[in-house]
Amino acid sequence: MSMTRRTLMAGGLAAGPALSASAAGVAGGGAPAAADPPGVYRFAVGDAGVAALHEGSLSRPLDAGFVRNASLDAVQAALERAFLPKDALPITFTPLLLTLGGRRVLIDAGFADSGPPGTGGTLRGLAALGVAPEAVDAVVISHFHPDHILGLRRKDGALAYPNARILVPEPEWRFWMEDARMADPPEALKANLGAVRKVFGGDVKVERYAWKSEVLPGLTALDTPGHTPGHTSFLLESAGRRLLVTSDVTNHPALFVRNPDWSALFDMDADQARATRHRVLAMAAAERLPVAFYHAPFPAGGHIVRAGSGYELVPLQWGLPHA
Repeated sequence: MSMTRRTLMAGGLAAGPALSASAAGVAGGGAPAAADPPGVYRFAVGDAGVAALHEGSLSRPLDAGFVRNASLDAVQAALERAFLPKDALPITFTPLLLTLGGRRVLIDAGFADSGPPGTGGTLRGLAALGVAPEAVDAVVISHFHPDHILGLRRKDGALAYPNARILVPEPEWRFWMEDARMADPPEALKANLGAVRKVFGGDVKVERYAWKSEVLPGLTALDTPGHTPGHTSFLLESAGRRLLVTSDVTNHPALFVRNPDWSALFDMDADQARATRHRVLAMAAAERLPVAFYHAPFPAGGHIVRAGSGYELVPLQWGLPHA
């Protein structure tokens, strides 16, 4: 089936050829250039440069509540199939640095120096690339969970990217910043609302963008709610190439790409998250769209293929072309 921009805006995802690894500092078609530091993987999408930045990872103890609608035995079997520990889930965080028409644009901000041990890699990756925080032109936020927004500020409260425009989804802002919710937060949201207040209070100025709009030239916001009420994914388009940035449509692919009906503890509306996940994965598979994840193993990208009643992530292969 042929997809068009109209189909995309109606809730589908436009088709696009695979990743091109050339203009953004990747040698040999897909291998990182010799100058690429550890924790940075660069490739091109048309004329746009993309750098996956390894913010870090943590190991989350696995209990029966992490996947709310599957038995612990089933979850452990899925982890064993992926050659992962059965008692803990490794969770990786991967913001993206885009180069769009000369602008340096971050998608999501990680933790900066406010996260758990082993995080903070976004700032280190930028430094290794020679990009000062002051040189970042915009930070586009997908949703307001702490691992995506805390990195907008340093631990001392200073803005991490003092010259950047901060762009946030309108539906996400509306939910988290509602006066009544802020004044009397539900117990389950208190910690998250505290992080939102810490990050977006005071001197930070935000610009709110609408779903199905072009946030910046070549970067379209896609409505992918469920994980949070205003959760947003993105379609990057440049010179006939496309990249689907899925944000948190899934947590670890070994669990939630292979089993899209499973509900992670972090999904605020489980039914809506499942419907979104099926829609996004089905379109990515049908149109052979290259994808970037936030929580997949680094460099957190590849393609989606159907596998039985679920899907599989075929990871980026270092050293092979992606055109």
